[in-house]
Amino acid sequence: MQNYSADDKFIRELDPKDHEISISTEDLHVFYGESEAIHGVSLPFERFKITALIGASGSGKSTYLRSLNRMNDNIDGTRVTGKIMYRDLDINSQNINVYEMRKHIGMVFQRPNPFSKSIYDNITFAPKRNGVRDKETLDELVETTLKQAALWDQVKDGLGQSALSLSGGQQQRLCIARAIAMKPDILLLDEPASALDPISTSTVEDTLLALKDRYTIIIVTHNMQQAARISDYTAFFHLGNVLEFDETSNVFQRPKITATEDYVSGRFG
Repeated sequence: MQNYSADDKFIRELDPKDHEISISTEDLHVFYGESEAIHGVSLPFERFKITALIGASGSGKSTYLRSLNRMNDNIDGTRVTGKIMYRDLDINSQNINVYEMRKHIGMVFQRPNPFSKSIYDNITFAPKRNGVRDKETLDELVETTLKQAALWDQVKDGLGQSALSLSGGQQQRLCIARAIAMKPDILLLDEPASALDPISTSTVEDTLLALKDRYTIIIVTHNMQQAARISDYTAFFHLGNVLEFDETSNVFQRPKITATEDYVSGRFG
C-alpha cells in the first residue's frame, strides 16, 4: 500500500453559526500502551445528520468511534487524550459520570447482541434500571422505540418471546430500539450491517435514514456504497489519521486528496 502523508489532508470546517454541532473532538489521541492508534483527530458532527467513518481495516475508525462514549476506558492500557466536546462539556475529563453520559450517547455494535430475555424486557431493561416502573409508560416506550426501529409490526403480537428467536436483521433493529429507549441525542453504530444479508441491510439503512430526524448518527462502515447511500458527511481514516472530511457527495465524487480518491476507487483497502 502506498504511504500517504498525514500532512496532506482536507477537513471541512462546519461553522457553528450555520451548522449545529452535536459532538466534536479536538486533537484526540488514543494510545494502546506505547502504540498510538489515533493521531490527533479533530472532527465536528452536525446534529440530525449521518456521518460515515470509512477506511481500511486497522485505520482507526472503530477505535475513534468507541472513544466518543468512552468505550475505550474498558480496555487495559488504553489512554485517550484531547477533548470530546458535548453540550459544552469535555466528556473526556476525569470528573464526568460515564454511566450518565452514555444515556445521551448510545451505541450499537457490529454483531447483534440482544439480551437473553423477551423482546419487551430487552427494551425496558435500561429504563427499569433507571427507575421507570409505570407499566403504561414502559408499554408506550416499547411501542414507540420498536416503531422507530421499523420492527413493531413484525413483533407486536409476540413481545413476550425471546429476542434470540428473531432473525439477525430483526435482532439488530431490536438493538437499535434498545439503544434509543434511553432517548439519547447521539447514536453510534460500529458496522451494524456487516453480519446481515442484503435485504436486512437495506432495512437497517432505511431505519437509520428515518431516525436521523431525531438523532445524530455516526456510523463506521466498510461498505462504501452504504456510506454513499445514507450519510451526509464522510470522514476517511488512514493509519490513525483523518485525511479527508467533507460532504459525502464530495468525498465520493470530487475527493480533495489522492489517498481518498485511491481508496474510494478501490485502488487499496
